[in-house]
Amino acid sequence: MNNTRLPSLTSQLLKSLYVPLFFTWIIGTLVVVVVASYFTEQAYDRALLDDAYSVASHVKLNAAKSTEQLEIDLSANEMTTLLFDQSEIIYFQILNVDGSMIAGHPGFNATLPARGSAPKFSNLEFQDKNFRTVAIYRTQPSPFFLVMAQTSDFRTALVKRVVIFSIVPQLLFLALLALFLKGVIKKELAPLLDLENAVETRAVTDLSAVHIDTRTKDVHDLGTAINRLFFRIDDGVRLLREFSGNVAHELRTPLAGIRAQTEYGLANKNPEVWYQQLQGIAKSELRASHMVEQMLALSLTNEAKSGLINEDIDVDELVKEAVMRFLSRADSLGVDLGVKGYELGLTIKTQRSLLEGALNNLIDNALRYGVSEIESFNQITIEIEKTVDDNKKNYLEISVVDNGKGISDEFKHQVMRRRTQGEAGLNLGAGAGLGLAIVVEYAKLLNAEFVLQDNSGGGLKALLKLPLG
Repeated sequence: MNNTRLPSLTSQLLKSLYVPLFFTWIIGTLVVVVVASYFTEQAYDRALLDDAYSVASHVKLNAAKSTEQLEIDLSANEMTTLLFDQSEIIYFQILNVDGSMIAGHPGFNATLPARGSAPKFSNLEFQDKNFRTVAIYRTQPSPFFLVMAQTSDFRTALVKRVVIFSIVPQLLFLALLALFLKGVIKKELAPLLDLENAVETRAVTDLSAVHIDTRTKDVHDLGTAINRLFFRIDDGVRLLREFSGNVAHELRTPLAGIRAQTEYGLANKNPEVWYQQLQGIAKSELRASHMVEQMLALSLTNEAKSGLINEDIDVDELVKEAVMRFLSRADSLGVDLGVKGYELGLTIKTQRSLLEGALNNLIDNALRYGVSEIESFNQITIEIEKTVDDNKKNYLEISVVDNGKGISDEFKHQVMRRRTQGEAGLNLGAGAGLGLAIVVEYAKLLNAEFVLQDNSGGGLKALLKLPLG
């Protein structure tokens, strides 16, 4: 997807804020209109009802006539004074219960309430004007209806003014709030943009940590994650360079030997010399392959640090596969390769590639340096045992035991470091001193203990102790 079409985080946040603010303003405006209309109408209706009761109080019986005829005891001037309003026009009607008019302004027909019910408010149009009316029913001095009608222009204008004076400040405050939020969001996102620029403008070879200047946890965590990624990449590049340098350094000698032996063989016409040189080439190739395998094994430790998957491993099956891999080589060397403690039925949950690699290196190391030229019978035994410590924790012990010459106590720790060989390795002129160092690295990743001990029957015992469960 084209990233130029994607909205910025700032615009997305502002949109997420402005849209709710806009709808909040709309809802607030509607509430203001409804509330202003309701209370304005209530106030005017109350005043109109008071006028109706005031006029009704002046309705009397005509004492001069023998029949009970109603009349209003106010003069025209007094009625004008009573109904005076600066802004609105007020009309009234006094009606008999049969609907005939006693006094007032004819021509408009308001809705009358039922006898004995509460005052009745209604709206009507009269003489091209909108009126608000109230009709009341009175029983004294004789039953009659009184209707008051008042134009509603001023009350409508008043509602509009209330709404305008309420909405405009709200709109102004919302605009100021929107500007404030925009500034705050830009300020808070500035470290994120700085982080983006720092990563974007960085050189390919620069894997140092990015400076993080922020007050928010999220941006800080993002910067920390980027720095961790840089660290892992730098570690991987460093290991790759180290691996490449080691391969170049270690292969230089066997490749030079292969080249020299090849040139010597080609320069000589004797087939026996060819055979001897081919044997030397095969040995040099074997040494080179072994060193490459060991270096690749060391590079696996970096992958394991990034997280390999633990799995349930059948210990008997693992040891059986290891023995089968080295059986033909042991036979060719005249070594009895066996297993002690087989078929215990133990299962361990760990990283298979690391445990398998550690066992392979121990067996390979024993075949290389644990074979005695003095002894007529050479034996290498893989011992499997389940042990319990003082805290009742279960452990799996896998040992590779040989009956070779062994090594001194002061040299046991040294041979577990990289580039360090024992006396046998130096005499043979083979290997790069990486085998036991690989086992040490694997043991750390397996949360295991690795030690070298003297074998009670002579030789060396390489013990790998792993926690069960």
